[in-house]
Amino acid sequence: MNKSTPKDLGKVIEIDEGKIRDHLGEIVRDTVEETLNGMLDAEADRLCQAQRYERSADRTDTRAGHYQRKLHTKAGEVTLNMPKLRKQTFETAIIERYRRRETSVEEALIEMYLAGVSVRRVEDITEALWGTRVSPGTVSNLNKKVYSRIEEWRNQPIVGTHPYVYLDGIALKRSWGGEVKNVSILVAVGVASDGFREILGIVEGAKEDKAGWTSFLRHLKERGLSGVRLVISDACLGLTESLADFYPEAKWQRCTVHFYRNVFSVVPSGKVREVACMLKAIHASEDKDAAREKAEAVIRKLKEAKLSAAAKKVEEAIEETLTYYDFPASHWVRIRTNNPLERLLREIRRRTRVVGSFPDGHSALMLSAARLRHVAGTKWGTRRYLVMELLADYEVAAGVGA
Repeated sequence: MNKSTPKDLGKVIEIDEGKIRDHLGEIVRDTVEETLNGMLDAEADRLCQAQRYERSADRTDTRAGHYQRKLHTKAGEVTLNMPKLRKQTFETAIIERYRRRETSVEEALIEMYLAGVSVRRVEDITEALWGTRVSPGTVSNLNKKVYSRIEEWRNQPIVGTHPYVYLDGIALKRSWGGEVKNVSILVAVGVASDGFREILGIVEGAKEDKAGWTSFLRHLKERGLSGVRLVISDACLGLTESLADFYPEAKWQRCTVHFYRNVFSVVPSGKVREVACMLKAIHASEDKDAAREKAEAVIRKLKEAKLSAAAKKVEEAIEETLTYYDFPASHWVRIRTNNPLERLLREIRRRTRVVGSFPDGHSALMLSAARLRHVAGTKWGTRRYLVMELLADYEVAAGVGA
């Protein structure tokens, strides 16, 4: 009797799961293809009122061969044999569904792009959902449609009045002559008279200087931006001068957060927390006069602490940060900083970070605008931000003209 130790039987039968999946997928595709072609033949018979080669007095048409057409299904790509008839055009509910599906897939791809999904990820998603990857030509055509829609959105008329406007910019990287340089994207967000936020504009600027802001403000003015009471921004180079040219009646509020950072730049790290508490106390005052008194006290303390550079910055610019006191108290917390726009810029940064450097400024603008267009359609743009009736009542009480 052979008592030799049996070998490892686990390796006798090897199962290639990948080949099995491919084989099963092929079987499923063949079944789907056969079923659909059977349905097409049956529909052709119904239109002819007779089966193929059948002699019948009720026959109204005859076959004239067929042509092939591809259809993407969840089982993969199948080939349809589309019947041709001699007297009438063959129309089928299957093709109508196919056309609708083409449209829905296209819209889904565009929405994925506008939502910030990368092109490569879009290809992965389409392969997972429909068994095939979109072709580079399809992606290119979709991008053209996306760009067209974005341009239409960027240049649409601005309807209504927008008492509060936030302005800021973001620098992105682009390749230029073999070098990586900055491209500036300027953004404007407004709070309309009904209290809802709107993205008013986004443009490419060579840099955040007077020429760039002048061009942007002209773009907004020509599209109908009106009723501006307050502009909130950082102390951008040339912005206040350009603002006076287009909206001379509007007041300017310097973002308090950016102001703090500017002061902190000349404060030793060990003293930043203490100075921050001083500055916040200024903007926690009950009115503008109290804030001015507090600012004078802070300036004295800074000088006593040998922080003369910080004291000088506060003394020179504190008045620019107190404009929000001229508006309803319930609005103060949301109009004294540029935070509402800063959050949108961080969203642009998050989406564009995966790109690295853009081939040109237009590509950077399109992707940034696409992201903002998507955000505008979310809860961000459908939730009331401020009760603007309070501003109207405040201006009436203060004797300010509408």
